[in-house]
Amino acid sequence: MSNVQSMIFTIYGDYIRHYGNKIWIGSLIRLMKEFGHNEQSVRVAVSRTMKQGWLESDRQGNKSYYFLTRRGETRIEEAASRIFKLQPHDWDGKWRMLMYTIPEDKRQIRDELRKELLWSGFGSFSNGCWISPNDLAKEIRVLIEKYGIEDHVDLFLASYQGLETDKRLVEKSWPLEEISEKYEEFISEYSKKYIMLQSMLDEGQMTDAQCFVERTELVHEYRKFLFIDPGLPKELLPEIWSGNHAALLFKQYYQLVAPAASRFFEEVFQEGNDLRRKDKSYDATDHPYIFT
Repeated sequence: MSNVQSMIFTIYGDYIRHYGNKIWIGSLIRLMKEFGHNEQSVRVAVSRTMKQGWLESDRQGNKSYYFLTRRGETRIEEAASRIFKLQPHDWDGKWRMLMYTIPEDKRQIRDELRKELLWSGFGSFSNGCWISPNDLAKEIRVLIEKYGIEDHVDLFLASYQGLETDKRLVEKSWPLEEISEKYEEFISEYSKKYIMLQSMLDEGQMTDAQCFVERTELVHEYRKFLFIDPGLPKELLPEIWSGNHAALLFKQYYQLVAPAASRFFEEVFQEGNDLRRKDKSYDATDHPYIFT
């Protein structure tokens, strides 16, 4: 997925989904202009995203609107629930084990399935065996149906009875040290940016458009952790986990620029779009509701 496509996904996830998941292409082009993307690159990215099954179009008069497919909505909602989750959840003590034997003539499906499993938070315990402490049965059913691999996949709910500890299973299946280092890098960069940003806001040196860029790029950067952090329950994490600190910093930074960013988005969005919000809890001046 190109950088332009990825940024469009971020805007859908953090803004457009609160307004019915649909936007006029002119408004999207205007929003993307703030990141240096021209009209042609946006139209090409939207076309590619449609071909990949994430977006659909709706033409009304001489205007084209683009909205998330059901698959796109599902992915966006799943991503948002993980991005805005502040604290690790409690564990039920069970492991979900997924085993597959996908034949060589379906190698492409096998490769795509691996990417999907990693994104959902599964860890590769051994060849053809993936594990997760999280209840991902719904996500797995969607994947099995999507790829038509009912005859090649088995899912087990189990408890570990081996000689090692559950945390040792985590160490075998996920590179927690590498993930922690990535969080430390995020904390180092955005702690400094937060101080400067707060000072500029206090002095009235930030426009609403600049706040829109800051918030969007923050979410865009932070959502990269979805591809590496499995979202483990607190019982399986190290006592000191940098992911917790990063989540708190993300929330503080986000809420600092959220009101002004939303004002800019709504100003651009209202031209050629229905401004009524689908999500009635969405408030441009107050965002704690999205953090759990």
